[in-house]
Amino acid sequence: MKLEMKNISISFPGVLALDNAHFQVEAGRVHALVGANGAGKSTLMKVLTGAHELYTGEIWMGGHRKEIRTPKDAQDNGIQIVHQEVDTALIPYLTVAENIMLIDMIRGMEKKHFVHWKKLRRKAEVVLERLNLVLPVQKLANELTLAEKQMVLIARAISTQCQFLVLDEPTAPLSYTETAELFRVIRELAGQKVGVIFISHRMPEIFEICDEITVMRNGQTVSNDRMSETSQAKIIEQMLGKTLDEQFPARVQNAGSDILQVSELTAPHKLKGINLSVKAGEIVGIAGLVGAGKTELCNALFGSLRLSGGQILFRGKELELTGPHQAVKKGIALVPEERRKEGVFVQENVQTNLTAASLHHFSGPFSFLKRKKERDTAKEMIRLLGIRTSSEEELVQNLSGGNQQKVAIGKWLVADADVYLFDEPTKGVDVGAKKDIYELIAALAERGKSIVYATSELSEIVGITDRVYVLYDGKTVKELKTSDTDEEELLFYSTGGR
Repeated sequence: MKLEMKNISISFPGVLALDNAHFQVEAGRVHALVGANGAGKSTLMKVLTGAHELYTGEIWMGGHRKEIRTPKDAQDNGIQIVHQEVDTALIPYLTVAENIMLIDMIRGMEKKHFVHWKKLRRKAEVVLERLNLVLPVQKLANELTLAEKQMVLIARAISTQCQFLVLDEPTAPLSYTETAELFRVIRELAGQKVGVIFISHRMPEIFEICDEITVMRNGQTVSNDRMSETSQAKIIEQMLGKTLDEQFPARVQNAGSDILQVSELTAPHKLKGINLSVKAGEIVGIAGLVGAGKTELCNALFGSLRLSGGQILFRGKELELTGPHQAVKKGIALVPEERRKEGVFVQENVQTNLTAASLHHFSGPFSFLKRKKERDTAKEMIRLLGIRTSSEEELVQNLSGGNQQKVAIGKWLVADADVYLFDEPTKGVDVGAKKDIYELIAALAERGKSIVYATSELSEIVGITDRVYVLYDGKTVKELKTSDTDEEELLFYSTGGR
């Protein structure tokens, strides 16, 4: 069976989001959908899954035209999506079985049927068996790991006779082992004639798991190729409309004196002895796999994680942080991994977000805000960072992931911090926006700012940092000069090698 989307167009106020876009995927194939942030791929999939009804164009399945205007229309036609934010799609106080069979339960309740709990659990087990997954069906959803939650959502989709499954950035929160397990499940689904649409910015994964690829740019479809007939360079050029020069900016290290020194930092069950130092004008990488303690370290340095031991020195003086407000006063900024939850106010506009960390700069007598100064500052920051938005009044939730990340960084540029903590700063960001972020971070270092760059993307560590500390199981296990190491050595220490 083939699913086809033909001449799909949709507009939002001031924006033509999709312009006669087309897309097709075969049952039993894994099809990559890629594009720069704001290219239209998420909008196209929202049309396919019934989240946007006011589109023009046609959707065909198996040679028959389908009218898909609501999520129920999509489900009735065997189309399901697993979103990137898995936590919001599960009901935490329900069990694995109840979450998997949720759609079935709702339909039963609509018909005023009683729930047969034993039969429901058995149905959930059958779905998990189909995917060769072992999960306790009576375990509560809030007790699961992120990877397990994702598997529950995939199982829920399969429970509804799914024929086409959309996976939106599915590997973003996963470790190498968890990603390998996800790919096994995807291959299992493809073998059962389910068509999988795989949205990702991670090129190596796309080449590993996908059969075909569609590239979008500016709301239009620009190419459709077999993976065996394309290359990473060609895909990037199609995404950006130009060749991508050297991805990481050339830098001359000019480190000054120690700004931040950390010794034997510990937190119950999370950090087990962290040692590091950061100089002025230096980019220090924190490498490690998912769960190594990178996020916890960033939170500790920002005062949002309670410590049980160790010492933090800031400009040679001991720093005791009881909360983030103290860190901000000292000039420490955090750009968190979960930008939509912790980095920006998604339901506020760009201007409000960009000035949120430095309102005292815009306050007049009696704490009234100087709106013109605030607006002018926001406009200048939008220009400097190249934030793609219709205006400073645009809601952040309407921006692409890369532009949301630029807003999350921009608010600290307005505040003019001394130490910047970046936790997975390019997560869910396309190659073009990644380059912008690398150049922004390099520029901060040139201005004498101290940078802590935490990521599991080892190519980024090698490409942009001056020194690197490798974390494993909450401990600092190795310090390396970046110019003297490579990804292979970093992975060796990240996986517990000695």
